[in-house]
Amino acid sequence: MTEAAPLIPAHSWAIIDSTLREGEQFARGNFKTDDKIEIARALDAFGAEFIELTTPMVSAQTVADTKKLVGLGLRPRILTHVRCNMEDARRAVDTGVHGLDLLFGTSSFLREFSHGKSIEQIIETAREVVGWVKSQGVQVRFSAEDTFRSEEADLLQVYRAVDEIGVDRVGLADTVGVATPRQVYALVREVRKAVRCDIEFHGHNDTGCAVSNAYEAIEAGATHIDTTILGIGERNGITPLGGFLARMFTFDPQGLIEKYNLEMLPELDRMIARMVGLPIPWNNYLTGEFAYNHKAGMHLKAIYLNPGAYEAIPPGVFGVGRRIQAASKVTGKHAIAYKARELGLHYGEDALRRVTDHIKALAEHDELDDAHLEKVLREWVSA
Repeated sequence: MTEAAPLIPAHSWAIIDSTLREGEQFARGNFKTDDKIEIARALDAFGAEFIELTTPMVSAQTVADTKKLVGLGLRPRILTHVRCNMEDARRAVDTGVHGLDLLFGTSSFLREFSHGKSIEQIIETAREVVGWVKSQGVQVRFSAEDTFRSEEADLLQVYRAVDEIGVDRVGLADTVGVATPRQVYALVREVRKAVRCDIEFHGHNDTGCAVSNAYEAIEAGATHIDTTILGIGERNGITPLGGFLARMFTFDPQGLIEKYNLEMLPELDRMIARMVGLPIPWNNYLTGEFAYNHKAGMHLKAIYLNPGAYEAIPPGVFGVGRRIQAASKVTGKHAIAYKARELGLHYGEDALRRVTDHIKALAEHDELDDAHLEKVLREWVSA
């Protein structure tokens, strides 16, 4: 017997949407001030708990934009993502953000080729910076960049140290998208045993595991997941908001409905697609053109009787509809009969079989659109 999926209540985790930070690292991500305001307001209306912004170290314009977004008085807490050093921290706090997401590379790659610091030096710096940030009344997260290519003993040493200082969250970052779901689960479990604070997961999608890894992080005890709209970000991006919502909806649908304005997802996806000048992928989670397209005869019969037979997630919840592609070579007589009844047409069993065969033969050469299908069905009745 297949084991039932564990219940993961929606109230046990939160979204940190990083479209305005990680998303600006996307190849086509270059948001202007008005874009940032539109995105932030949309995420507020959607119900995101946190919005992460680009580091103010980038430019004077980024500093001005950060202050403007903080001044909007939105419900999500506004965070910014900075290196774990005093200069970055001071400038970030001066913008008025509610929280700082500090990062420090802990893998041997980054320690050798990026900053050259030992684990002991990382902890020493973290104590200074985290302590000062906390003294300013600002939330703080400490993230080990390139977590999954770091030594576990090093990670736990760092995480325990910053937890003792009093960080609000520790972050596990799959910076190059190398982690497997099993690795994510195992490491988050170990970190959960080592710290009392919240745990955040940031997963890149280089190997297509971002959604699965985010789920495994939550199952293992993580409390916060970084997402972006459409999954945009450095290289292949990170955990997409829509994909993560689709995954988590299957565990606590009512909780997710009560927590977020899910019908806004198509609007969010269209907004970012417009801003980056790219179409929404045809197979995008929930909102892709064919996400709810049904074509095979056996599927169509079941969909007409009970959509849940082939739809784990009702499309209407996320503000999208389904498409019944009845006139194809893989259609069946039940689909044709339902389509005929919608038009007020009725066939006997023999006629239904023959008109179905006729439509399948026509579709071998070119699939029929709805108008052509209606024309064929009406002609067949009058013939």
